[in-house]
Amino acid sequence: MTDYDAIDFSPLDALTGDEVVTHSPVRDVRLPSGNVLALVTLDNGRDHTRPNTLGPATLAELGETLATLKQRAAAGEIHAVAITGKQYILAAGADLSEVANLPSKDIARLIAQRGHQVLGSLSELGVPSFAFVNGLALGGGLEIALNSMYRTVDASAAAVALPEVFLGIIPGWGGAYLLPNLIGIENALEVVVSNPLKQNRMLKPQQAFDLGIMDAIFPAASYLEDSLRWADGVLTGRVKVERKNEPGKLERLTKWPIAIKMARGMLESKIGTVPRSPYVALDLLDKAKSGTKAEGFAREDEALADLITGDQFAASMYAFDLVQKRAKRPVGAPDKALAKKVTKVGVIGAGLMASQFALLFVRKLRVPVVITDLDQGRVDKGVASIRDEIGKLEAKGRLDADTANQLRALVHGTTDRGEFADCDFVIEAVFEEVGVKQEVFSAIEKIVSDDTILATNTSSLSVAEIGSALANPERLVGFHFFNPVAVMPLIEIVKTDATSEAALSTAFVVAKGLGKNAVLTADAPGFVVNRLLAKVMGEAARAVYEGTPITVVEKAFAPLGLPMGPFQLIDLVGWKVAAHVQDTMAGAFPDRFFASENFHELAALPEVVEKDKGGRVTGWTKAAQKVLVTGKTPVAAETILARVQDGLAQEIKIMLDEGVVPEVQDIDLCLILGAGWPFIDGGASPYLDREGASERAFGDTFHHPPIRGIGG
Repeated sequence: MTDYDAIDFSPLDALTGDEVVTHSPVRDVRLPSGNVLALVTLDNGRDHTRPNTLGPATLAELGETLATLKQRAAAGEIHAVAITGKQYILAAGADLSEVANLPSKDIARLIAQRGHQVLGSLSELGVPSFAFVNGLALGGGLEIALNSMYRTVDASAAAVALPEVFLGIIPGWGGAYLLPNLIGIENALEVVVSNPLKQNRMLKPQQAFDLGIMDAIFPAASYLEDSLRWADGVLTGRVKVERKNEPGKLERLTKWPIAIKMARGMLESKIGTVPRSPYVALDLLDKAKSGTKAEGFAREDEALADLITGDQFAASMYAFDLVQKRAKRPVGAPDKALAKKVTKVGVIGAGLMASQFALLFVRKLRVPVVITDLDQGRVDKGVASIRDEIGKLEAKGRLDADTANQLRALVHGTTDRGEFADCDFVIEAVFEEVGVKQEVFSAIEKIVSDDTILATNTSSLSVAEIGSALANPERLVGFHFFNPVAVMPLIEIVKTDATSEAALSTAFVVAKGLGKNAVLTADAPGFVVNRLLAKVMGEAARAVYEGTPITVVEKAFAPLGLPMGPFQLIDLVGWKVAAHVQDTMAGAFPDRFFASENFHELAALPEVVEKDKGGRVTGWTKAAQKVLVTGKTPVAAETILARVQDGLAQEIKIMLDEGVVPEVQDIDLCLILGAGWPFIDGGASPYLDREGASERAFGDTFHHPPIRGIGG
């Protein structure tokens, strides 16, 4: 058992230099019963755009505050303690700004132990403790609540979550032990492991209450008053708190091990075995079924210290910084004052992709959207699809009836392109062929006003070539979405030599309005994401062409940590699309990209690969085996991996030399947001540096020094 009070935490003082300290002032509240509740309000003195965080100085001050309250409780001055936050926010977790730069594993362990010492004291004050979760509660913020005896939540709180696994670590201040013992193993697996791996999904307050994380939920208008009244009821015995999901002995003996086993199988199937934190979290949750809280906290100390000092966490912090900062201030974006105001959007096409565009534009911009296609039947089908999706959102409660009706009314379909005349922004979603795109833009240009912005969603064609048929090519901009449109957060905005600042500015403003992150790229084949994915797919295709079994090829790519293997990805995006992208890239750079006729033969088949229940590729279909052309010189998985690593490093270096993007950070950002490249890799460049591929490819590294953990 760790005696946290006997530990010397003074080495943490050196980490507090740039910390925005979250203070913990206290005021006494006399409750209707006459009991006195000491209310601690966490507040860093900033507005809600800078959440409360829990750094070393913050924890030190909070520890002193709680120690004083424990003394007052012993003296009979107070009968309860509650902790809440400034407006809209309890706490957004640990202050991670300096964690990636820790000098040693011993210091990392001290951070874990300090959190346990301070937050753990919330249950040892000598009087009941309450957490009033008045707003955002992430990571350490939620662990404040879990360490308290009772919890209420504001129904309007932004989010409740333990996102640590998403960042390459684990809930290390009590979450991995306390949560499963509060809400049961299955619910805890969802919160600690599954949600972070689903693009960092978070809980709404009602969900947190339903799971049993919170004991009571109150409306925002009277949240504090209701919480104080409820706490008084608990103190006087009028309110009985029942923990409906608290696990019993039978669950611990039977359901617990089965749930852990199933979760492990799911992880191995979905993400492979490269990411460390999900499996460490799984082990901690497994062991939480027995033993003492002190033992559980000690396990968290060691696990957190180990992960914080590793390469995956260092890469995750680099990736987190890209997504939280660089993505919100796109490099190269012109002054937004130059943007044309968009009051109506036109979508050329009425197929699946076009319908997804129209739905996104109408939902996010709340402006009229008109779609068109070659015949009324296609148009009607597209409009019906959009309205059906709106209906599904309404049925799920994500839209109220009035809003759903308003959105339906804003969508219109027509074969008369004359109705595009007053559109401010027109985007095409037609066949991926230069001539087709030139034709539709040439026709629409004659109808729309001189300053209407035209956007192409091409995934790999030259935007300049598409615009060469326009009278005013300066109005054309690349606006490349990723599939599924509603989910994927990236748009590659492509600038040609002719693109005007007004067109570019409008594109960035529209992207932000759609809730997307935009990255500026030059007009180069494949732009960023598809160019590098084509390298991955090409090396996979090359290995198969040489005679390597498909399962060996899929496994060879596992160390990259991608969400799926290359052929699983191709099967998702479509073999025809993959064949087109490979042809484009091999045509542009025949010495560096591999294209095989196999792609076109396979694209003609209804089914190409066989998969297991987890979606992993297990082999070719019989039809695919008949058309595949393969050699008799299979290569080892290690050789395939080295090829793709070196090929990616070489291609990224060339892209930087060509000025496709300003810096390597933009390439990593594109891969994270557009291709699901894992945070634990930091995109591609930190991983390639660590693996030695950068040195092998061009005799240097992308980062100086390379992004590594303390032990790296």
